Amino acid sequence: MKKLFLFLTAGLLMSLKAPTPGPSVVKEVRWLHSAQQLLTNVIVADVFSPPVASRIYAYAHIAAYETLVSFPHSDYRSLAGQIRSMPGLTLKPDAACDPALAATEAFLRTGRGMIFSENTFDEGTARLWAQVKAAGYSEQTIQASKAYGEQVAQHIMGWSKEDNYRQTRSLRRYAPTKKTGAWAPTPPGYMAAVEPYWGRIKPFTLDSANQCRTVGPPSFSTSEKSPFRESAREVYEAVKNMTPEQRLIASYWDCNPFFLNTQGHLNFASKKLSPGGHWLSIAGQVARQTKADLMKTSAAYTLTAIALYDSFIGCWYEKYQYNVIRPETYINAHLDESWRPLLQTPPFPEYPSGHSVVSTASAVVLSQVFGKQVSFVDSTEMAYGLPSRKFRSFNQAAEEAAISRLYGGIHYREAITNGQVMGKAVGEQVLQKITLRSARLSQKP
Repeated sequence: MKKLFLFLTAGLLMSLKAPTPGPSVVKEVRWLHSAQQLLTNVIVADVFSPPVASRIYAYAHIAAYETLVSFPHSDYRSLAGQIRSMPGLTLKPDAACDPALAATEAFLRTGRGMIFSENTFDEGTARLWAQVKAAGYSEQTIQASKAYGEQVAQHIMGWSKEDNYRQTRSLRRYAPTKKTGAWAPTPPGYMAAVEPYWGRIKPFTLDSANQCRTVGPPSFSTSEKSPFRESAREVYEAVKNMTPEQRLIASYWDCNPFFLNTQGHLNFASKKLSPGGHWLSIAGQVARQTKADLMKTSAAYTLTAIALYDSFIGCWYEKYQYNVIRPETYINAHLDESWRPLLQTPPFPEYPSGHSVVSTASAVVLSQVFGKQVSFVDSTEMAYGLPSRKFRSFNQAAEEAAISRLYGGIHYREAITNGQVMGKAVGEQVLQKITLRSARLSQKP
């Protein structure tokens, strides 16, 4: 009897010390994942260019992350003092706030301030909060968390106005140069150059847009056996002799936000997510796969978004500095006028390859968060009719994304390999400038 009494007493004490976790104790990750997907859906619908999409993602995830680190339980560090010119957050949550809900609201409010389809976004937001309420959160907790998240969002949005984005909106007109070997608009839409002044946006961790410059491309030439002509011929032959697997790889990493369909006199667009959206999807999938907690998930999203943001600034600066002709234009003029690339050529200069830069930078930071040998299945493109793909590491995925541009016929090899070098430098710069914990994330989950 005495043993039974002691057992029951110990059980009672344990039940008092360790209550069944409720929503506010668990700090569920699913709300942030849902908010990320909602923002991606609207970014796709609004057809934001890859650079602009990276800006939206970056500020939204920074808002969520800064909300979380403002709670006293967090052992993660604020980005203030690590990201250039970012002001510290003086706000503090009250006892009724839930970190997951407050961070989700900060993310949603910040994202909403940067998109066009506000009504669609509001409808999705309403559905998300209905799910939160159904999960058992009290109205007091929901309202307190939303109020605090909104305050953080206002803080981040105020800071975002200092990055030169609004100033570049009045500089979007761009007249292509007539110089031999320079970029020119490409079929089928012959669209205007995308974000020619994006290199003027203020980066987060780079000292300037040209800090991680690539070596220059081969000099333009139409002479037989010249390096430039040989590079063009490689693209030409790659598309002509493509294997089914190479075709699948090219299509999988297309990530063209605005594919222009032409049928007779009818033109219409097919919308897809950007390269940045694809890599943030990978970050979220691996976070779920590894059962990462809320803080680690937010850290993964945020570091990836920052790497994407700085990568696009550096890459776009290079593109308009070198202003290199696209393979489609060169091959049609000098090798085969009937040749067409597999992928639709994007409307901006060729060098360096944007996907090569941003994919490599993303792989660098995600390898730091989750480890260099984390295998995963990426199902991002299933929504667009493509099968999932398995990768043994982030680096392997980035390598495949880079070479896909050759298979697709839209980049020369030098733009790919030198773009990878640039992306690695940007990713390493992000990790050098930003330390989220005293121990590296990969060493201490």
